Amino acid sequence: MTRMNGAKLRLVSTDFDGTIHEDFSDAPIPLSLERRLAELQAAGATWVINTGREMQSLMESLARSRVSIRPDYLILVEREIFRNDRGHYVPVEPWNTRCNEDHGRLFAELAVDLSDLLVGLQSRYDATFYDDPWSPLCAIARSNAQMDGIETELKQFAAERSEVTVVRNDVYVRFSHSGYSKGTALGELQRLLGVTAEETLAAGDHLNDLPMLKSRYARYLVAPANAVPVVKAQVLGQGGWVMEERTGLAVLAGLDRAMGSQSI
Repeated sequence: MTRMNGAKLRLVSTDFDGTIHEDFSDAPIPLSLERRLAELQAAGATWVINTGREMQSLMESLARSRVSIRPDYLILVEREIFRNDRGHYVPVEPWNTRCNEDHGRLFAELAVDLSDLLVGLQSRYDATFYDDPWSPLCAIARSNAQMDGIETELKQFAAERSEVTVVRNDVYVRFSHSGYSKGTALGELQRLLGVTAEETLAAGDHLNDLPMLKSRYARYLVAPANAVPVVKAQVLGQGGWVMEERTGLAVLAGLDRAMGSQSI
């Protein structure tokens, strides 16, 4: 196992898009990062991709990137946990069932209010509004400025309802149950594995990564140079590192820095 300042690196939690994966790059996921993650896995560490994507979308991107290694766990849609069982990802229970039940109950209770909210939003914004299996109200704005306005209204709605939170990534936004996020899912995975925050590194670049980029979940926090300003500020404020490199090379540099050397 890899030792870092007396602790062991037992869990690496990485966002996908903009953190380890970069579209339109010759190597969307750097081979050097793949090799490092493979070395860590061989040494007994667990790697989880902690993403807002759903299963099919993530699997397709991993296949197109020709990644030679598989994450040990997936956290999908910022809340559901799946374990790698010989290349097949199986739901982690009872977490996933409880997650789905809590979301179903919450959104059923809010159905009328959400309908009224949607009517108002559609009258004020020329954006795309829709529902999907994970949220009864999702939006894709035409610009970040437009999304700022939509997000403000959604947060005002959520502020009056303790179980509701807003999940945003660039010009996309949706509602979620406040008990489930990239952070709480990572915390549940730590509980299942018997891993502490002292033994965890987390890396992310965008707004939906904020819940996991906290010292309560990871001693080692990493943001790439391409991270949005609020992520950089939170990572620095929590004692983490904003790397000079972009995406996957930044995660590799963060791992090296955490381990205190250029190799394990």
